[in-house]
Amino acid sequence: MRNRHSRRQSGAVAEINMTPLIDMVFILLIFFIVTTSFAKETGVDVNRPSAKTAVKKELANIMIAITASGEIKMERRTIDRRAVRAHVERMHAENPEGSVIILADKEAKTGLLIEVMDQARLAGVANVSIAAEHD
Repeated sequence: MRNRHSRRQSGAVAEINMTPLIDMVFILLIFFIVTTSFAKETGVDVNRPSAKTAVKKELANIMIAITASGEIKMERRTIDRRAVRAHVERMHAENPEGSVIILADKEAKTGLLIEVMDQARLAGVANVSIAAEHD
């Protein structure tokens, strides 16, 4: 009992060391930033057709857009139809579990859409889908 009174009288103040707590918060922040996956956009607005059976896909890492004028866009750049396979192979190597979604304008030619789908499958991606608006 006497020991308690002598500490209070000496003016010693209990301090909380915040450095380990701040370090832990920064480590958690870095962990969440690294493990977060961001949606990749094609960089072009496409007028998608509507479908009553459209289903939302969560893991779509490779987005390919086909405009009404027949341009193919990936990662905000226009690419040649012969380069689709190489681009998809490179992106598929970065994330082997990802899928391909083709955002084709409803005015785009079906032959070009089929060619892009074929190139994506030849690149090794088994899960290729076509985007549509849900009716």
